[in-house]
Amino acid sequence: MSPLVELQNLTVAFGHGARRREVVRGVSLSVRSGECLALVGESGSGKSVTARTLVGLTGPSAEVRSDVQRFGGVNAGQWSERQWSRVRGRRAGFVLQDALSSLDPLRTVGAEVGEVLRLHTELDRPGRRRRVAELLASVGVPDPELRADQYPHELSGGLRQRALIASAIAAGPALLIADEPTTALDATIAAQVLRLLGGLKGSRTGMLVVSHDLAVVADLADRVAVMRDGEIVEEGSVEAVLQDPRHPYTRGLLAAVPSRASRGRRLIAPSADDAAGTPDRPPSGTPAPAVRDLHGSIRRPPAGDTPILTVGGLRKDYPGPARTTRTAVQDVSFTLERGTTLGIVGESGSGKSTVARIVLGVEQPDAGTVLVHGRTWDEHRAARDTFVRRSVQMIYQDPLQSFDPRRTVRQIIGQAVAAAGVPPRARATRVLELLGLVDLPADRARARPIDLSGGQRQRVAIARALAAEPEVIVCDEPVSALDVTVQARILDLLADLQERFGLSYLFISHDLGVIQHVSRDVLVLRDGVVLEHGPVEDIFEHPRHAYTQDLIHAIPALPALRKDTVRS
Repeated sequence: MSPLVELQNLTVAFGHGARRREVVRGVSLSVRSGECLALVGESGSGKSVTARTLVGLTGPSAEVRSDVQRFGGVNAGQWSERQWSRVRGRRAGFVLQDALSSLDPLRTVGAEVGEVLRLHTELDRPGRRRRVAELLASVGVPDPELRADQYPHELSGGLRQRALIASAIAAGPALLIADEPTTALDATIAAQVLRLLGGLKGSRTGMLVVSHDLAVVADLADRVAVMRDGEIVEEGSVEAVLQDPRHPYTRGLLAAVPSRASRGRRLIAPSADDAAGTPDRPPSGTPAPAVRDLHGSIRRPPAGDTPILTVGGLRKDYPGPARTTRTAVQDVSFTLERGTTLGIVGESGSGKSTVARIVLGVEQPDAGTVLVHGRTWDEHRAARDTFVRRSVQMIYQDPLQSFDPRRTVRQIIGQAVAAAGVPPRARATRVLELLGLVDLPADRARARPIDLSGGQRQRVAIARALAAEPEVIVCDEPVSALDVTVQARILDLLADLQERFGLSYLFISHDLGVIQHVSRDVLVLRDGVVLEHGPVEDIFEHPRHAYTQDLIHAIPALPALRKDTVRS
């Protein structure tokens, strides 16, 4: 049986002359009915460009060459845009990563799904409406008739992604392409979407899943192709590639996945290139040195065993419709010890970010207290203790949204340095010191946020937080949007900084593998209520609440590596 789609020796380039750049080189792959091929690799590896080439979506500026490009057994190498438009939607469905930007915000979900039916079926309007409800129900959307009349912003992330899948399968395509379909979703929602995609794979449907996360595709794919710098470096069955990887890059991807097994070790082995031009780091296990303030004096912790952060009985209410009240956080309590990490987990809407804002002092609780060194924020303000006020800082999930795009890295960090009280003459030097602490070269100081990679932007965000010489850093999903190896480098960096400066982290994440890797203790939130709180080993190995058990069961698992596999 011939493949649904087939590429041989594909090359895709953009630009002209000196600016011409090949982003895909010599790629060959095929997808057959009833199988799922996973294309994995980091950002910039060429995964998405390859997937888009399969359905003619590389764009008019792309130079596409191949020895063979077939769709449905027909030569598609010279198809026009009109020919491709007849294929997309009817014979090939596409599920993108960000459903909110992929769905038209001015159209209801029903109109979005119904558009595919209007273009590619002969159903009349009542028939299309009935079919839309059936499709939404088939992908697990509750109350499909009601949801069909809602707009994308009125749905949760998981429901939006399901609606996008319903749109992709509306015309019964033979090929379904899913490009990072679970990256921004909570663990349980991501598991549901993966189960849904697995159920769609049948004898008549082939699937290509694009992902940077090997664990995500482990249970879904039949075969895996690993891409790096525009080339496929390893391909084979899921068992062969994930249990007995042959290429060093594949082994590195597997080693970079955070989990309970990775606790206490670096995710990325230092290389000569990584170490060049960066400050020496203390070896693992070395006691944290005394942290010095801006004037060179040793900053000593207060005497006694008082936790650096004590949160007790927090409650936060928000006004709801028709004069109702919605309780976002209720009776949340915990402590954070010096030099440790407390992980906070829960699905979207569980109250994680509300707790973070209250801890930072940017929102006032309706009940409860936040004590920093045994005092409330109001008591510190009354004592004009500006140093302690600066001692709690924040790292956001998307630094690009929190940076002024018009400013350079030097200006962004410089603002934080000025706010920390550094004299004007010393600010430029301090900015460079901070860049060195986060392993960024000095020439990045002249760059603007848009010119940086995702990992580099997150390093700038960490440098900005460090400018105030904090003792506590609230990390709100700081690695959720990063590739697995970039994520691993940021997690290694945060661990090094914690060891070096005795930092305490409040680490918020929906990725339970990350939480297991970084945390000493963990707090499980649902609907603003603490369900479980304790050492990470106890919570993950002996969860008492059914919700925690569901979260843990939803963690994507990699198959065990063969013992004789040589690791890089």
